[in-house]
Amino acid sequence: MSEFQVAVAILNYNGRKHLEQFLPSVIQHLPNYAELIVIDNGSTDDSVAFLQQNFPSIRFIHLEKNTGYAGGYQLGLQQLEHPYYVLLNSDVEVIEGWLAPLLSLMDSNPQIAAVQPSILSFNQPHQYEYAGAAGGWIDILGYPFARGRVMDVCETVDGQYEDQAIIFWATGAAMMVRKEAFWKVGGLDPDFFAHMEEIDLCWRFQRAGYQIKVEPQSKVYHLGGGTLAPSPTKTYLNFRNNLWMIWKNSPISVLLWLIPVRFGLDAVAAWRFMLKGQIGHFWAIAKAHFIFCYWIMTKQNKYSLPLKSLKNCAGVYDGVLIWQYFVKKKRCFNQIVVREK
Repeated sequence: MSEFQVAVAILNYNGRKHLEQFLPSVIQHLPNYAELIVIDNGSTDDSVAFLQQNFPSIRFIHLEKNTGYAGGYQLGLQQLEHPYYVLLNSDVEVIEGWLAPLLSLMDSNPQIAAVQPSILSFNQPHQYEYAGAAGGWIDILGYPFARGRVMDVCETVDGQYEDQAIIFWATGAAMMVRKEAFWKVGGLDPDFFAHMEEIDLCWRFQRAGYQIKVEPQSKVYHLGGGTLAPSPTKTYLNFRNNLWMIWKNSPISVLLWLIPVRFGLDAVAAWRFMLKGQIGHFWAIAKAHFIFCYWIMTKQNKYSLPLKSLKNCAGVYDGVLIWQYFVKKKRCFNQIVVREK
């Protein structure tokens, strides 16, 4: 068991500029009950040399190759004995007192497996940031969104999401997790590599009977897009991983209708890309479908947890997000989810 209660773990891959810019704020606001650890995911730039030269006292875990967000944290966290982990992106600036409200909430209830702070934009501090905003939700078809962020629209902060709330998923940009719960449900799935692995994890938390919460008393500022900029690769990972997450966690009675519906909607998205001349994104979705079909024929479900449909989880909108967004033109969370569960 570690002498520290909390491990603040930053995963780094070729992130010299982010370490230089954001690490000082994490060090400055690190309480005495927390230890800072940098897990390097096989970087090929000079970020490791920079870290060792400028921050030699920081604990450092070196991994041989880049296995993505999911694989890197899965391997790195295995070496830590702290009761709580904080998975913190390298492009996040923290402020005084950011960690205490998260720890207090986790200590208050052993059924809480994960909690996130409010995620604000580093470049536009009065606006919620895409990656998690004020707590992640999902719709009945498996499309994720958040309090303060619907599709690509991020809301201005106006006191509308200052309540502590139960959510469906906590952001991987800044998420405190209970070590015991994390390993009980199998941790992060390395198959995801990057994107939606934290949503999959939180779905499994709910399958195991845990809660996920947001604690807006804690706020951090996220640069965003620092690891994988918009590209066909990102499109591929998003579409593949979303389908894989649904397949892994849903009962067969749901999969029989949901997977065909999602294939149809994904096809619409692919042709929208084609009509806009974004051919790479079109083929990225086609590849995502091919790999997904290959996986369901070759991979076994490695998590021995009760399956749980979305309609039986917390933080789920029982309507269709894309209908509200594209047809009804609703852009704010509170316009779509009138009453939270």
